[in-house]
Amino acid sequence: MYIYRVRRRPGPLKEHLRRARYTWLRPFFALEWIWDWLSYLLSHWSFLEVLEYLGTLSILLGVILYFAESGDREKQKHYQAWQVINTAQGKGGSGGRKEALQELVTDGVALVGVDVSDAFLMGVRLTRANLARASLRGADLRMAVFDQANLEYADLGSANIRSGSMVKTELGYAMFADSDLNGCNLTEASCEDADFSRADLRNCELKNINWKGIKEVKLANLFGVKDAPEGFMAWAMKNGAVSIESDAEWEDAIQKAGGK
Repeated sequence: MYIYRVRRRPGPLKEHLRRARYTWLRPFFALEWIWDWLSYLLSHWSFLEVLEYLGTLSILLGVILYFAESGDREKQKHYQAWQVINTAQGKGGSGGRKEALQELVTDGVALVGVDVSDAFLMGVRLTRANLARASLRGADLRMAVFDQANLEYADLGSANIRSGSMVKTELGYAMFADSDLNGCNLTEASCEDADFSRADLRNCELKNINWKGIKEVKLANLFGVKDAPEGFMAWAMKNGAVSIESDAEWEDAIQKAGGK
């Protein structure tokens, strides 16, 4: 609906003032009559009509350009996210990496080989992320979500992943040595050739975990694990795993075995 339109010629002032029910309203009606005349005169000025059409055209062009440049804006957004991650590489703290990683994953960008070792990423949500060969060594990943993610060949040694979630996650050849997985949900995780030596797996959910082919479980603590597949506990204990509730006793067992 255009603001510009041809308007009717206003009537005489006296006729307009008769509409005022009270005398004190007449100055306002007179002012309105003046504006009516001004609108009437401007409505016959074609220049204003042209300006209105140009304004509408500029809006249309803006919409077209917005969608035409959407690809460039997305590339710029991804570039900035990678810049945040790479600039903070090797440093502690978050440094905006948590949000940058989540943004990239949401946009379907692969994080193969990303290095966020020692980063504070508590609660990060990286569902379906491709983190193959990534380095998360020593990172704080408490309550992190890696459901259906690809962590093949990833290094999570000494990482704190307490109460995390790795449901249906690909963990083939991943390194979990000395990591804290206490309370993690590993339902249906695939662990072929994964290294869990000295890992804290206490209270983990192991329902339907693909455990056959695990590379190492020596001194891994399996106290209180839930829904362990048939045969897993016997195999793990045979291969050096332990089931110890106390931190002190477990640490003592590691020391005696010449561990860390």
